[in-house]
Amino acid sequence: MPNDGFSPEEGEKPCCNLSKKAKVGLGIFICVLVVATVIPVVLKWYPAPKHKEWNGPGTTPHFPEIVLGRCYTYTQVLRPELRHMDCQEIAKAFMRAFLSKDPCSSAEQDYQQLLRLTNQTIPCGTSVFWSKSNELAHQYTKVQWAMFTLEDMLVGYMADNLDWCGDHSSSDMNYESCPHWRKDCTTNPKSVFWDAVSRRFAENACGVVQVVLNGSISNTFDRNSTFGRVEIHNLYPGKVPTLQAWVMHDVGGVHRHSCSSPDINDLKLILRNRNIRFTCQDDYRPIKFLQCVTNSEHSSCNSVM
Repeated sequence: MPNDGFSPEEGEKPCCNLSKKAKVGLGIFICVLVVATVIPVVLKWYPAPKHKEWNGPGTTPHFPEIVLGRCYTYTQVLRPELRHMDCQEIAKAFMRAFLSKDPCSSAEQDYQQLLRLTNQTIPCGTSVFWSKSNELAHQYTKVQWAMFTLEDMLVGYMADNLDWCGDHSSSDMNYESCPHWRKDCTTNPKSVFWDAVSRRFAENACGVVQVVLNGSISNTFDRNSTFGRVEIHNLYPGKVPTLQAWVMHDVGGVHRHSCSSPDINDLKLILRNRNIRFTCQDDYRPIKFLQCVTNSEHSSCNSVM
């Protein structure tokens, strides 16, 4: 057979004798193809576990970002004397307290690292407690910058008005629903958190402390509230000689209770048994003034404005 200069062996080399670099590339391509084919099948067989459905609202959207942002705002802008605090570690400690855990088995111990990282000291005589009077109490501390409610402290400021929970079967937050404290369980991450930080707020209080109460509702002093259940029982008599109560009434609202009501006497008795002096004042003038700023035409504000 005549030789036309073409050898079968030589002709096969360009097709089959690939360079080392080409072989590596081909191998990577095959691996990617296999992974892209197999993973969807595996996920179809083993779908991601679903969170259990609860009766409360789910975790607030962008919860981690909000917590971290609030920490920086508080420590760098509102209270720059705390700029040394590590907000990254604080935010991580907050997440670790409840992620990948049964949301109905939370314990105050879960938040101990967060409490340690956010430890904050305020001057004696500046603690303001509240019950059924959230908005009014915070209107007061906004103008009385030297006074502090729990929500005016770093740890309370970060969590105020947020919802959160996780699930023991997932490392993610449950954005769909979280346990309701009454319908599901009281040992949920949010309820346990507020009990833990409220306990510490009361334990750290010193000097004369104040509480803002709502005298226009039926349960002005509620033994089952955070104030009645946690805070007053964790005030140290050796540090807190007196608790001043300010019983406030809505402008134009009913006066269901006053300082002389049996409801308030229950509070007085609890404090007496704990060797803490109790004083009370109806419609404390500085707070009444704040109420009348937006109700200046009402007759009850004539003597205040």
